[in-house]
Parts: sequence; structure tokens; C-alpha cells
Amino acid sequence: QVQLVESGGGLVQAGGSLRLSCAVSGGSILSFNAMGWYRQSPGKQRELVARFTSVGRTNYADSVKGRFTISSDNAKNTVYLQMNSLKPEDTAVYYCNADAISTGWDRNFWGQGTQVTVSS
Repeated sequence: QVQLVESGGGLVQAGGSLRLSCAVSGGSILSFNAMGWYRQSPGKQRELVARFTSVGRTNYADSVKGRFTISSDNAKNTVYLQMNSLKPEDTAVYYCNADAISTGWDRNFWGQGTQVTVSS
């Protein structure tokens, strides 16, 4: 079964940086329609942060453009989210997502989430 495990979250001061990692097992990141990062704060809906597709398209939320970068290491089967110039508004649980709709799995896969807290 496909599993996603996030790591790298923590407590950081405003203006600081963190790099999140998403280690994927059970399937190649190259086999999915897209890989992405989402985040959710208490009382709010989960929102897209960044994603890339199998055809090389990349999307970012307007609120993180210029500050966050999504990347991958195919050899390690891992997806990263580099977060710079962090703001208190970035505080959330961050989830890794693998879009496998219309593939043999025909579903989305989600990690357990990693907490990011940005203090002012």
C-alpha cells in the first residue's frame, strides 16, 4: 500500500526557514498524476500550498509565491517543501498528497501531517 510520511516541521521564528520532507513508499512519485503539499489550521478548510504534475506544471498558493518551493528527489522517492521568510499566518499542519486518480489505485493518498508553528 502507498504510504506518505512527512517530517521536518517544528517551531520557528517569523522570517525563518524550514524544509519539509515527504517520504513515499509503495509507489513511485513518478507514477502519480501530481504530488503536492496542503495545510490546515484549526477551524479552517485544508488548502493547497504547492503541487507539481506529471507533465511538469507547478502551482503555488498566492500567499506563498516567492517564499515556498516544491521539489523532488526521484532517487530517494521524496518530495520537499522549502519554506523561507515564514510568517505567523503559515502556522498549520502540513500534509503531503499523492494524486492517483484515474490510475490503478484510483484515489488520493495523504500523509499523517507535520506541525509547523511560526512565532512572532
